This record gives sequence, structure tokens and C-alpha cells, in this order.
Amino acid sequence: MKRGFLSFAILTCWIFLPLFGQTSPQDDPEHWMLAFLDVETTGLTPGFHEVVNVGIILADLEGNEKARMLLYIEPNYPERATPEALAINGYEPKLWRQMGAVPAVQAVDSIIAFYNTQANGKWILMVAYNTQFDASFLDHLFRVADKNIWTFQHYFALDVPSMAWILGYRDLEANVLAKRFDTKGTSRVPIEHHGLGCADLNLRLYRVLMKRAGRKL
Repeated sequence: MKRGFLSFAILTCWIFLPLFGQTSPQDDPEHWMLAFLDVETTGLTPGFHEVVNVGIILADLEGNEKARMLLYIEPNYPERATPEALAINGYEPKLWRQMGAVPAVQAVDSIIAFYNTQANGKWILMVAYNTQFDASFLDHLFRVADKNIWTFQHYFALDVPSMAWILGYRDLEANVLAKRFDTKGTSRVPIEHHGLGCADLNLRLYRVLMKRAGRKL
């Protein structure tokens, strides 16, 4: 009984040790990075619809870019794509092959390699516009590859609209908020509307909001 309890205690400590051992972004910003991220999908339902491209920009906590990537991904069930989703991202099997689309498992391996190479062991905080949407789809993408996204990203995530909201800006649509701040929005042309373009907008908005927050302090 004691041996079994000891084994359980050791296993529990091993699982949660990274969480207790991590530093805070407030106290140790040099050991943290932000991943400005956006996914384009075949629909709105994680686990049924799939990611067709993902854009990620790694930056420090001040919003200084370090690296970026854009991946096109082959969905396993393209027939599930909704007309609304296709009208936004322009997914088409032949075009995706021309863009170098890869299977989901290979895409996950590429994201992990990107994080490992560019983050150099730093903690990664995800920043997105509709964070619950992007996080849910990314979680399911990693599950397809039998991987856990939260092994590579911190389980906390930041969202841009909340940053704007607390400063008094209540626009929920990204391009409307971008127009308010006189910054470039994302393209309305389907094939030009991809994850990296949206991640780039998230980063631009983050920088603007950081400056405006500084004025209010």
C-alpha cells in the first residue's frame, strides 16, 4: 500500500513539476514568448471540421517578432467543409496541393519543430483573436497526431478583444478594430485570407493596444 502510494506521489510530482517550476511572465519576461496564432478551418465545430492552414508568429512580450510560419494542411474529411468556411479561406484540394499542403500529423511535427527551434525552451503563451476557437481546433489537430498541444504551449492563453475591451474599445470584429486604430486589416479575398495574415493582424493590434494601455497608466 505504501509503495503504491509512493509511486503515485512520484508520478504526480513528475507530471506537475513543470507547472510549479515555471517562472512568471511578470517576474521573468526573458523566459517567455508569445505565439500570435490563427487557424483557418473547414467549419465551426472542432473535432468534426478541420484546420486547413495555421499561421504562427513568435514574439517577445513587447511584441518584437522573432519568427513566423504558415502551414497549409490537407483535411481528412474535405466533404465536411461548409460553404461559409470555403468562402472565407478559399480551400480547394488542387490549390492546397500547389501550396504544399501536408497531412495533419506532419503539420503537427512542423509546429513542434518550429517551437523547439525558435523558442529555445522558453514558455509560450498563445495570443489569438477568438482564442477559444483557435485553441480548440489546435487541440484537436494535435490529438490527430497523438500529441498534447499543452506540452508545447502554456495552458493559459490571451485574447486580443479582451485587451481592447478593458481599454474601452468594444468592437468584436478584427477588421473593424483595425480600422479604428488606423492599422491594416486582413484581406477579404479568400485565398489571401490565411492564418498568417490574421496572426499578423493580431500582432499589430497587440502593439497598438500596448501603447494605448501605457498612455492610460
